[in-house]
Amino acid sequence: MSTGRQALETWEKNTEKEFKTNKTVLSFDEYLAVLGENPQRQLRGTALYAADMLDHFGKAPVSTEPAEPGSAPIFRFSIFDQCQEFGARRVIGQELVQTQIYRTLRTFGHQGMNNRLILLHGPNGSAKSSIAQALMAGLEAYSHLTDGALYSFNWVFPIEKLVKAGIGLGSTGQSRAEPLQTFAHLHDEDVAARLPCELRDHPILLIPARERLQFLEKFLGPEKAQTLWKSIPNHLKRGELCHRCRMITDALLVSHQGNVKKVLMHIQVERFVLARRYRRGLVTIEPQLHVDAGYQQLTMNRSIGQLPSALQGLNLFTVQGDLIDGNRGMIEFSDLLKRPVDSFKYILGLCESQSVNVGASIAYLDSLYIGSANELQLDAFKEYPDFTSFKARIELIRVPYLLEVSRETQIYTEITEQVAGSKHVAPHATWAAALWSVLTRLKKPNSVNYSPAVSSIVSSLTPLEKAKLYDSEEIPPSLTAEDKKLLRSHLAKVREEYQNVPYYEGRTGASAREIKSILFDAAQNAEFPCLSPLAVLREIETFSKHVSEYEFLKQDVKEGYHDAVEFIATVRNEYLNRIDSEVRESIGLYDHRQWEEFLKKYVQHLAAAIKKERIKNSITGKMDEPDQSLMEEFERIVEAPGKGNPESDELKAFRQNIISQVGAWSLDHPHEAVVYARVFPEYWQKLEKHYYESQKAVLTKMHEVLLVYGKGSTDPESLKLAQDTIRNMTGRLGYCEHCAKEVITFLLKQRY
Repeated sequence: MSTGRQALETWEKNTEKEFKTNKTVLSFDEYLAVLGENPQRQLRGTALYAADMLDHFGKAPVSTEPAEPGSAPIFRFSIFDQCQEFGARRVIGQELVQTQIYRTLRTFGHQGMNNRLILLHGPNGSAKSSIAQALMAGLEAYSHLTDGALYSFNWVFPIEKLVKAGIGLGSTGQSRAEPLQTFAHLHDEDVAARLPCELRDHPILLIPARERLQFLEKFLGPEKAQTLWKSIPNHLKRGELCHRCRMITDALLVSHQGNVKKVLMHIQVERFVLARRYRRGLVTIEPQLHVDAGYQQLTMNRSIGQLPSALQGLNLFTVQGDLIDGNRGMIEFSDLLKRPVDSFKYILGLCESQSVNVGASIAYLDSLYIGSANELQLDAFKEYPDFTSFKARIELIRVPYLLEVSRETQIYTEITEQVAGSKHVAPHATWAAALWSVLTRLKKPNSVNYSPAVSSIVSSLTPLEKAKLYDSEEIPPSLTAEDKKLLRSHLAKVREEYQNVPYYEGRTGASAREIKSILFDAAQNAEFPCLSPLAVLREIETFSKHVSEYEFLKQDVKEGYHDAVEFIATVRNEYLNRIDSEVRESIGLYDHRQWEEFLKKYVQHLAAAIKKERIKNSITGKMDEPDQSLMEEFERIVEAPGKGNPESDELKAFRQNIISQVGAWSLDHPHEAVVYARVFPEYWQKLEKHYYESQKAVLTKMHEVLLVYGKGSTDPESLKLAQDTIRNMTGRLGYCEHCAKEVITFLLKQRY
């Protein structure tokens, strides 16, 4: 047997096995067995289905987003990462939005109906559509799983020959020992017509609403049924079949003289999976003027002539459109407010009654409705006279721009291969773009919103200091120990300051879409061999000149905030700080671990000196007196007050403050080793500066070598220095030879 034939047979067997395992086609009796196995899972509406999907893929609490006092924890739901596997873009950050959506879904579940449209609003490019698409991808993947199995039904009518022969014939036409109990499993050649329920109604709706609870009590037991009944959504408690299925049911009841068993023989319960591609339960509606649902007569269908005579006299219609396609799943109204308001007024009734008029009938729906809108459209909508009526049927969830540089960097890092093409991407290129974009989004803290003790501290924060505070809780090193403690205790207040105002922080600034365009342009700049931070900053400079095209570039500068042009210099300086240590480390002049060790030793010897204790010598193992010379050297380098005079009150206060800061950090970070670079960043910088000053001669030599590097330098020692440095940068830090030379030359030109 050929390899191709073997592969084909394996595929055939797997498909057949999957079909049977998934219970794809069932009779009504067989479906009742599935219902009995897990009635809670089978009798849930779309809101609980979506909430269960979010739980299924997992969640984890986060502390990076602020929560209002007394509010529930904030979670990151794994589907917003895993959705990449299912064809949707990963959503970076936005944990508060994810949690608000989840809580809203659970609220819908408790209420028994999806009585509101979830409207995600925020500036352009803030991930509103990405969030909706991630939810759709999760729902689609979940519907393929056993836990997410969904069922609807078809009407099956056998061929006349089979009916005339009596239902004692099987699907193969061979005689059966017992009468056929269902038409659900007939082969296609024995089926004259098959009419699906076009709304994909739940099979439980085949049981009349007035008898549904009684049926469940007999089927599951009174106690279990009563408990279950409380959590079942309203449309499964009191809902009815769609108009067409009701007409078919009534006609068959008349034909079979009220024999329900014979009516149910025509029911084929079928499992279906949600699919964005095929608009099966997952539909995105773009801004449009036409109605989202319609109908047409079913007489055009060729199978109508094959229906039983009892049905041929019925005036059957088929409903169609976006709302119909999205039933039992999720409908996204993209840029909802770009439509004229009158064109979506039906949403008021849709959310309130879960139904929409379609021609001469009413379609009852069970869908999750999510829309998106930008802030300018929402502001205009709020001025509309009927906004109050809409507001009662809309759940507003704000989706701002990200304010954390590290998260913004992730957005651009994930697309660098697409952006850069064949060009090498230099380290820090996406970080530079992210830092500039976040700086444009920040608002200056207002001192009147804080207590007198901390107002001057908060209001003095520069945009860069505030960005670092949001990103890594880095406290400005220039503050005193007491001020640092105060600011740290007010971090949540700083984050929340502009949350509940119309012009919130993250409403304006550079969008991710604009930054992506900048990155594409930077990658195409022939002047730069790599996609480097310098290329990115060059494009940002060009972009910032288009003041008339972007609202955030028109904002008035307020004490350093909203100054998009000045932020370019801020990013450039921060970039210099980063590459400064990288180049020195690559030359061999710098090892960041030495400063950490120096600070650690100073604190250890200082603590022993204050307590008048000895300290163990790591080399000899003996207990020695604290090293006074080590302490004096440190205090001299960091310019401690009263340095050189151990009896000075100023020096004593300085030393006591050092111990207090270490203690405070340990209390805030239990079970973690002390990271002295984070506790004393200002002293770290002074240690670096002191060492750098002593090594200027080597850096000058490096600059001279690079000027002739690759041009036949006659100094073997200098050439080896340059080669070793570039090799270290390429091997350890991700540079290529081009961008390594670019970085070194830029650094030495700007600083040395």
